[in-house]
Amino acid sequence: MTDRVFPASKPPTANNGPPPPGGALPPPPSVNGTANQKPQVYIPANRPVYRPQPYSRHHHHRSRPSCRRVCCCCCFWSILILLILALMASIAATAVYVIYHPRPPLFSVPSLRIGRVNLTTSSDASVSHLSSFFNFTLISVNPNQHLTFSYDRFAVTVKTVKSGEMLANGTVPGFFSDNGNKTSFRSVIATSTSARELDPEEARRLKSDLTRGGRVGLEVEMVTKVKMQMGKLKSEGVEIRVTCGGFEGTLPKGKVPTVATSKQTKCKSDLSLKVWKWSL
Repeated sequence: MTDRVFPASKPPTANNGPPPPGGALPPPPSVNGTANQKPQVYIPANRPVYRPQPYSRHHHHRSRPSCRRVCCCCCFWSILILLILALMASIAATAVYVIYHPRPPLFSVPSLRIGRVNLTTSSDASVSHLSSFFNFTLISVNPNQHLTFSYDRFAVTVKTVKSGEMLANGTVPGFFSDNGNKTSFRSVIATSTSARELDPEEARRLKSDLTRGGRVGLEVEMVTKVKMQMGKLKSEGVEIRVTCGGFEGTLPKGKVPTVATSKQTKCKSDLSLKVWKWSL
């Protein structure tokens, strides 16, 4: 039996022809007589072309705050805070001074009696002993109306003006000085017993001071701590040094004491007031 070949139902045309060899698909049909093409993007002529920047490690670290910048900021704010605190303390101190007008206490020694000053030296000048006795009056005045003083015990020293050698020492009891108060201490005693030994150099300077022209220059120095109160403000213990100088007198030859005189009876007081030592 032979095979029969039947013709196709539709005649071959240009659009419906036999498939191309190799099984490839024909190109898509054209629209309006033109073949399909890829779309093109329109780029304006004046638009800048984007070019990606290369990666830079230095530029990446710049975005973070550096250690130097942090230190500068810390220093700036610290200095600014200190300046503000100093300004506030100055304003507070000025306000207190204008309102209360605080003044330091006044001290005076109107009289100083020399009871005994004996300097004995051994025959070989290796050992010297000093025995002395002084008696004076101390007056303390508080000139303030809104400020009180509370004194601890005073340490008293009597010494020569020329070389500053100590002749005697003593104490003054502590006391409270109210507003506008006046306190007097009579017969304040400063002594040096015969048991006190002097080295040869100290004895030489002291002997030179005591034998100079028959008169000796004396100075009384007192050191203590004082607490101040002004309204509700209180201070811690502040050191005060009182110096009463300008005394001149002759050494007694017997048991009768001599009086050392001074042109200035008022003493100098060195009181250091610190704003940050005040508290409520």
